[in-house]
Amino acid sequence: MRKILIIEDEESIADLEKDYLELSGFEVTIKTRGDTGLEAALNDDYDLVVLDLMLPGMDGFEVCRKIREKKNIPILMVSAKKDDIDKIRGLGLGADDYMTKPFSPSELVARVKAHLARYERLVGAGQKTNDIIEIRGLKIDKTARRVWVDGVEKNFTTKEFDLLTFLAENPNHVFTKDELFRKVWNMESVGDIATVTVHIKKIREKIEYDTSKPQYIETIWGVGYRFKM
Repeated sequence: MRKILIIEDEESIADLEKDYLELSGFEVTIKTRGDTGLEAALNDDYDLVVLDLMLPGMDGFEVCRKIREKKNIPILMVSAKKDDIDKIRGLGLGADDYMTKPFSPSELVARVKAHLARYERLVGAGQKTNDIIEIRGLKIDKTARRVWVDGVEKNFTTKEFDLLTFLAENPNHVFTKDELFRKVWNMESVGDIATVTVHIKKIREKIEYDTSKPQYIETIWGVGYRFKM
């Protein structure tokens, strides 16, 4: 699911934009200040930023400039100011588009989709897309070997990552401890199946909200483990 960051201090406008974007299948976060919006844009993995020009804490021009110094994601600047000089300045600082308020939420959605499609074509032409698994707030980047839970990165050992990835790639399949040991460790499990139990416990501590009621890795008593979809 594509993630959109809206930096807008008029909450009614931000909520309307959020509703339309979510109806179109996007995951949306709202920040109402320039400084907190910039922090979110730089520290989280968003696919596009909808950026208001007039903001408390830091104006949209400065936010745009600082984002562009670090990231190449699309920035769609919006403002009630109709002066061409503001459009020229915003685009000159690296914004990909400029919309003047008031505008149709449907037009915003259309422009967001167009800029994302264009960005994906450009990125796809220049580099290989990472192989990523995303399930209910859990994100596994197989290419970079990184894991996030609700946007927060978690540190995994090599085998913890391999075991989690194997289970996530084979959802709803029950594996015995022997099978997991052979698949992940490439060894016969004679005397070593406790290794699987220990690794499952460590993985749960990192990805589960409540380890006593796991929502990802389920224990099938007397058999083994299953990754729930």
